Amino acid sequence: MKTIKGPAIFLAQFMDDKAPFNSLDGLCKWASDLGYKGIQVPTLDKSIIDLDIAANSQTYCDEFKGKINSYGLEITELSTHIQGQLVAVHPAHDIMFDAFAPDHLKGKFKERTAWAIDQMHKAGKTSKRLGLKAHATFSGSLLWPYVHPWPQQPQGLIELGFKELADRWKPILNTFEDNGVAVCYEVHPVEDIHDGDTFERFLEATGNHKAVNILYDPSHFVLQQLDYIKYIDHYHEFIKAFHVKDSEFNSSGKKGTFGGYNDWKDRAGRYRSPGDGQVDFKTVFSKLTEYGCDVWAVLEWECVIKSPEQGAKEGVDFISTHIIEATTKRFDDFAGGNTDENQLKKILGL
Repeated sequence: MKTIKGPAIFLAQFMDDKAPFNSLDGLCKWASDLGYKGIQVPTLDKSIIDLDIAANSQTYCDEFKGKINSYGLEITELSTHIQGQLVAVHPAHDIMFDAFAPDHLKGKFKERTAWAIDQMHKAGKTSKRLGLKAHATFSGSLLWPYVHPWPQQPQGLIELGFKELADRWKPILNTFEDNGVAVCYEVHPVEDIHDGDTFERFLEATGNHKAVNILYDPSHFVLQQLDYIKYIDHYHEFIKAFHVKDSEFNSSGKKGTFGGYNDWKDRAGRYRSPGDGQVDFKTVFSKLTEYGCDVWAVLEWECVIKSPEQGAKEGVDFISTHIIEATTKRFDDFAGGNTDENQLKKILGL
């Protein structure tokens, strides 16, 4: 067994144009003052970290890490959720996802894909320079518009989609493997990797690539009505990153899993601040500890009711009280004793 590290916080949802959320120093001081021990760092904003420089400069990475360490914080993982998403985008989503692309690439979808892939390679190299062993990202999606099989899917469509997704990712995965970093895909709706079956499809399509791993976030499974506890039993060996985010599913006679076209607060499935939703985090932390998952517990704030400031403040104690110090001794050790083979035979009457 292994003790989960934490508490940590994902900075992406807190970044703003107002202090203290408009600079790396401001964010680090804010997180440290709240009591966090680690931060998951988004990489899209060059004012936070510039992957184009970091991938080739150990000095830049040492200074970046040193600044974060100076606030009593550690880097848990780098995040390329947006770049990973842009590795594979279905044409139905091209225009909307263009909002995340650099200005000079907007409307240039093939060039945008090439940029995203290049960013992923640089993230793998940067992670090694920072001494990190895991990386948080999305898989992107070529198949999500076909998640419901109507109209009927042509034979071979799903297989071809996963083959193409794997072909785009395999060179990236090789870079991460060469740098000793696990690629942890957040299993998430609107990604081609959104549950257990799709994770296995992707893993198989990559030839069971050793770099393929999981960022476990139970909130997404509540919305899918998937057993998030048994998921750990199935895939614990792949879980190398962990988001502490809550959610709830309240179906009615009018809405269910898909949620219709409602705003977040009016959906049957909606995200909540940790402790306010339906996730059994006591069992989640127990399972991850029992299986020896070497992860940071990283708060991801997404809530339709509670403010991010309150969610972040409460998240420190929530995570801290759920972390289990893994025992190094058995509770019944006092009753044991040294034995020899003859004694064992006597006990069995042999």
